[in-house]
Amino acid sequence: MNPSSSVLSPHLPNLKEILLVEDNEDDELLTLKAFRKNNIMNNVVVARDGQEALDWLYRSGPHAARDPSMPALILLDLKLPKVDGLEVLRRIRIDARTRMIPVVILTSSREEQDVIEGYKLGANSYVRKPVEFSEFTNAVSQLGIYWLLLNEPLPRSQRDSSGKAA
Repeated sequence: MNPSSSVLSPHLPNLKEILLVEDNEDDELLTLKAFRKNNIMNNVVVARDGQEALDWLYRSGPHAARDPSMPALILLDLKLPKVDGLEVLRRIRIDARTRMIPVVILTSSREEQDVIEGYKLGANSYVRKPVEFSEFTNAVSQLGIYWLLLNEPLPRSQRDSSGKAA
């Protein structure tokens, strides 16, 4: 498996892509397993640190040649190497190309300040990772159902060529 990305299923063009930003390999595998268990077959790209996530989003460094499409959802851990999750979120929200992408903080942090800062920076949701696998699977299932099936994103016709709301 390529260390910078994991694809949950063969590329299926009609499925929305998910960017999972997670440095803990066990949590990454649990998330992917929970998606499979709940038949969430979207393509999942995994970035294992904050800098890799930014490089992938903004097509720089090793990701300069990737397809220019953006993910439909970002699942973001906070305690990341190189660039922490809150800084990644800040950069996502100040850039017109990415500011409208839903970002769900999915973390084990119980720090109240992380919750406050996450919402101040524009997180759409803050979810604490449950310890038990069955609870974790349920949480991931609910996230997938809501953000990938039920949530109605801003229509493409309402975004200008830079990704900003028109």
